Amino acid sequence: MANNCLFCKIADGSIKSDIVYSNDHVVAFRDINPQAPVHVLVIPRRHLENATAVLPEDDAMVAELLRAAAEVARQEGIAGSGYRLVINNGPDAEQSVPHLHVHVLGGRPMSWPPG
Repeated sequence: MANNCLFCKIADGSIKSDIVYSNDHVVAFRDINPQAPVHVLVIPRRHLENATAVLPEDDAMVAELLRAAAEVARQEGIAGSGYRLVINNGPDAEQSVPHLHVHVLGGRPMSWPPG
């Protein structure tokens, strides 16, 4: 766990959250400030600051994040209608917590461009 990382604390259970999916490698929980009817964050249990920090040895973990996001979409009933996966990376992208995470957004039509 990174020192004082909010998402690490959610992953280890020291901060309670509305967990919707969990396994040995990832945790998914509802965003506290949802931007769509379904807004779930999927995080690796192991701390990585952002997508830039992902190394070749992290390939399996990245695949696990995507599989977990797809499972969350199925569980939430949005897999058939469509959903958006978002990874904000760094301050210009509005990454508010320095722990790699995937937003699963759905339950309404999305517009483009997103920003």
